[in-house]
Amino acid sequence: MTPTPPPADRDLFTAALRLTHHAARTAATAFLDAAWAGSRKPDGTEVTDTDRAVEEHLRRELARLTPDDTIHGEETGTTPGTSGRRWTIDPINGTGYFTTIAAARGHGCWILEGPEPDLATARPARVTTRTRLTGARTQAHNIAGWPEALLTTLHHRVHLTHSTGITAALVTGHADAGIIAGPPMGPEDLAPMAVIVPEAGGRITDLDGRPVLAGDTSVLATNGHLHDAYLTLLQGLPPAERCPAPRRPPSRTRRLNQEAEEHRNEHRR
Repeated sequence: MTPTPPPADRDLFTAALRLTHHAARTAATAFLDAAWAGSRKPDGTEVTDTDRAVEEHLRRELARLTPDDTIHGEETGTTPGTSGRRWTIDPINGTGYFTTIAAARGHGCWILEGPEPDLATARPARVTTRTRLTGARTQAHNIAGWPEALLTTLHHRVHLTHSTGITAALVTGHADAGIIAGPPMGPEDLAPMAVIVPEAGGRITDLDGRPVLAGDTSVLATNGHLHDAYLTLLQGLPPAERCPAPRRPPSRTRRLNQEAEEHRNEHRR
């Protein structure tokens, strides 16, 4: 029998925020100073020493605070627990952006404005109210690994664009939907979306309509009004998990490290 997760009390919530802020400062410092070194994981994706440092710190503190909880991290896998509660860690969401010195990563549920944003003046993020599928603004992620049928079916019906960050675009009204297919996504990628999209009034499943955390790692995230129309459009297409993950040459990591070193030298001057 699966144990019932313990309630998240105020002290634990406060501790989680403290850990998140520490992780954000660590990543931001490394990003701004270009103080990181990158490499390739066996699946061909990028990882930096900052990813590993952030995850190691979070895992260590969570193990101390909640020793009976399960902890899953993108870089070091799963440490099983017995409590029924599971922590999911993606130390840097968007390592590719991080290593190319592009400030385009992370998630958020609120829209904050001004140089010193105040939650008291923030407004909740909300999805669009569009109900017409034809021409709907649809962001595509991992498009290089999509099946041809999926790409052409969508291209003929909706306004398909490259992803600029599906979650942020959807919940701030800059997109009506987002689709992720091709190379499989990890639970650390999907877990935040499963919370943020519904909170902003949207709906999220895999491409077959199953709950996104129990599906095939593909993603259909919409404003809710269009969700069933997208599922009908995509019915019968090849499963997304059959697409091979494109591998980029390891030499790119060496180039990124060289660029980071040049950036550090310029910063020192």
